[in-house]
Amino acid sequence: MQGQRIILELGASNNLHAGDYTKAATRAVEDALRHSSLSLFGSLGLKAADMRVHVTIGVARPDRVDEAAVRAALPHGQVTVEVRKGGLDVPDEEGDGVAILASAAIAVYVDV
Repeated sequence: MQGQRIILELGASNNLHAGDYTKAATRAVEDALRHSSLSLFGSLGLKAADMRVHVTIGVARPDRVDEAAVRAALPHGQVTVEVRKGGLDVPDEEGDGVAILASAAIAVYVDV
């Protein structure tokens, strides 16, 4: 990705009972966003709409994540989403469900 990476935020979350990888992924993005403030943009005279945002999601079943839903969880910028194998599935020992753990890395790039 072109530009200088100026922000990297990490998050993690889960979906305990529904087996929804997208929900776990978007919750991980929301967790990362809760740790972030973009006051830097106003201080430098940058526009949040001009930033390029690359989101990397790690889940055990990447094919089960709706990338458009993850992209929609980001409030600003030109967003790309990459889903990789990672995270963790924890089988329900008393049933056929799975607890899903997802991780998210949000990198923000700007031209400086």
